[in-house]
Amino acid sequence: MTSRRSTKQGLSMRKLATAVVAAGLFFGGMGVAVADSAHDLVMRTPGVGFVGTYQWQPTTKIPSGLHVKGTLRDENNDDGHNVYLRIRVEGYAWGHLTGAQRRHVKVDKVFSDGAVLKTKQVRMHACIDRGSLRPDYCSPERLFSRK
Repeated sequence: MTSRRSTKQGLSMRKLATAVVAAGLFFGGMGVAVADSAHDLVMRTPGVGFVGTYQWQPTTKIPSGLHVKGTLRDENNDDGHNVYLRIRVEGYAWGHLTGAQRRHVKVDKVFSDGAVLKTKQVRMHACIDRGSLRPDYCSPERLFSRK
């Protein structure tokens, strides 16, 4: 009888251990989901605005980088200037995501370094293209760092 009782206790202990491990994985996964949730992003300067969200893609997803979603808006239709987002992924030159004059443009893009799996920093701001003779006018630069 003792051998049968110890077998039952062993099985119930294994079931308890399995349940504890499963609960830990479940709640640990919830913590990761909260850490990678989308955050509000507003960049604005007279004549241009970007309103949307940003979220770091997990390193297991390709491309792994900063996912930006939102609307780039020309907020001064009568100035005759185009708008754009100016972006710099760590280790690369500045790039542009061009908007449209007198329009709102939907943005849904992942900014990443194609040479590595994990991008750690992205700099960005919204700008007005004022032509070649006058400097462009931009919102304050935002730095996004992966934790």
